[in-house]
Amino acid sequence: MGVSTASLINRPILASIHTEAFRHNLNRVRELAPESKIWSVIKARSYGHGFEAAFKGLQSTDGFALLDIYDARWLRENGWQGRILLLEGLFHQNELALAQELGCDLVVHCESQVQWLEDDQTRHAKPANIFLKMNSGMNRLGLNPAVYRTAFHRLHALGYHLHHMTHFANADQVDQAPTVGEQLDCFDETIAGLEAPTSLANSAAILWHRNALGDWVRPGIMLYGASPTGSFKDIAHAHLQTVMHLQSEIIDIQELPKGARVGYGGRYEAPEAMRIGVIACGYADGYPRQAKDGTPVWVEGGAADDSGLICPLVGRVSMDMIMIDLRNAPHARIGSHVELWGTQVPVDDVAQMSGTIGYELLCALAPRVPIEIK
Repeated sequence: MGVSTASLINRPILASIHTEAFRHNLNRVRELAPESKIWSVIKARSYGHGFEAAFKGLQSTDGFALLDIYDARWLRENGWQGRILLLEGLFHQNELALAQELGCDLVVHCESQVQWLEDDQTRHAKPANIFLKMNSGMNRLGLNPAVYRTAFHRLHALGYHLHHMTHFANADQVDQAPTVGEQLDCFDETIAGLEAPTSLANSAAILWHRNALGDWVRPGIMLYGASPTGSFKDIAHAHLQTVMHLQSEIIDIQELPKGARVGYGGRYEAPEAMRIGVIACGYADGYPRQAKDGTPVWVEGGAADDSGLICPLVGRVSMDMIMIDLRNAPHARIGSHVELWGTQVPVDDVAQMSGTIGYELLCALAPRVPIEIK
């Protein structure tokens, strides 16, 4: 593990994944939820960061939570002996034997999954840990409260180790109604008298609703140093660290006269004579094509003590390139390093200028971008 793929191609774009930042963010979760155990959520290829890096950086977690049973197999084959939670449970009944072989905890969120467990003739050999999921108001996955208690009793009678689980729809609506109160009330009323550990909080609830954590929390986006709300300023107080740094270089510079237009469709018009930097990064790398003029890009400083400058994107994002206004960086040259997102430019800031959220940009990092694990 930890081998860079950067040497496999000559193009200068690179995503560096900082495992120490993973460790720091996991420790912040422990500080914010000291009485809870932690499921580190690594679905969607660890939010685009890759399983190898997440596994290396999050080794001290209490368990990993993911979607695909074959990703659970990857964890076992790479030495993970702790708990693994399948967040959407089984997709087909024939996956049950593999889930048992791998020792996975299962989310159960619908009647068919309950029935599959009832039909399993091998359950007494090694009863699974079941996280019975309630639809407390999000109306996505989960058993409705009216049938939840019956499902709990059915599985309890079969010897399964049960946990109560729900998912909040509005925990990221900071200082706005509705938040988690109505769902939490529904959850508490439904499970009354059914003794079992609970799992409630996602990243947003960990950050802003610590009265609704449960015995197991499920941090996702905050482990990667990005914001559940899509706004970086909302997590500044949490002192999280950025894990992914997407970097490239200026590969050409154009000297433009006033009135010259930039990129496909000529969206941007030079207001005066100016320099344009061309960067090796485009939508085929996962950079959002919908990014607006003014989206920030960081350009390295011209001197050893210069921390660099923010230069705005100009013109439409191409498949392989973007262009930036270099008037803020007269020192910039061909070969100057840039950061597309990372510590200097939060991914949430790029996402906001692109009409989306940081989650999407991280998850959409293209396979052609080399990854370096640090």
